[in-house]
Amino acid sequence: MDMPGMTMPAPAAAQPRTPIPVLTDADRAAALPPSMTHPGQDDAIHGKVSIDRLDVWRSAQGTAVDWETQAWFGTDMDRLWLRSEGERRNERTEAADVEVLYGRHIATWWDGVVGIRHDLRPGSSQDFAAIGVIGTAPCKIDVAATVYIGASGQTSARIEAHYDVLLSNRLILQPQVEANLYGRNDPRRGIGSGLATLESGLRLRYEFTRRFAPYVGVVHEQAFAGTADALRAAGEGARDTRWVVGFRFWF
Repeated sequence: MDMPGMTMPAPAAAQPRTPIPVLTDADRAAALPPSMTHPGQDDAIHGKVSIDRLDVWRSAQGTAVDWETQAWFGTDMDRLWLRSEGERRNERTEAADVEVLYGRHIATWWDGVVGIRHDLRPGSSQDFAAIGVIGTAPCKIDVAATVYIGASGQTSARIEAHYDVLLSNRLILQPQVEANLYGRNDPRRGIGSGLATLESGLRLRYEFTRRFAPYVGVVHEQAFAGTADALRAAGEGARDTRWVVGFRFWF
């Protein structure tokens, strides 16, 4: 007989035989997969060497070659970066530089870098201190931005970005842009202050393997302000559009 205000005890079968223990942090960590419980970095030494761009085209001075290459060695947190860009025309080096940088992981997909850059051409050789970032921006845009400070007080900056558009599993279209800026005029090297050059390219490559891919493309280069004036004074144009062929590979 039920009486108002009275609570009947639950049947014995409905009550647990042993109390359920309170969950601890250790219990929660043990329930997660290893990739979530151990997000730490890999201390093993890795490395990669790549020629990202090796353009060949015909110019008024003969066959020309333009290259961009980089390599890194180290762990997920600390790396040694080596980079080089340059151009040769008619078997003569018109521009070339080499960079040695220390890279440190600073955020997801981003490394901060600091080191030195040595310019071999144009003009006499010179050295710069370098500081910048290398990484992948939203929408998977690869970016490298570096500021340089020279011993003579010259400053410059180089910003490069490219993006891979997958037309198929092997056919890839890559838009690319690179801007070079300088803090002051350098008449000996034909450089004006401000935005000196802006290069944009569109290359279509076919990856026979992920490590090797020939390509064809079109590149447009534009000089501005004092740099454009220096080129005109030397009998050259301030803008150039060219068809290129080349290949990229890494190991």
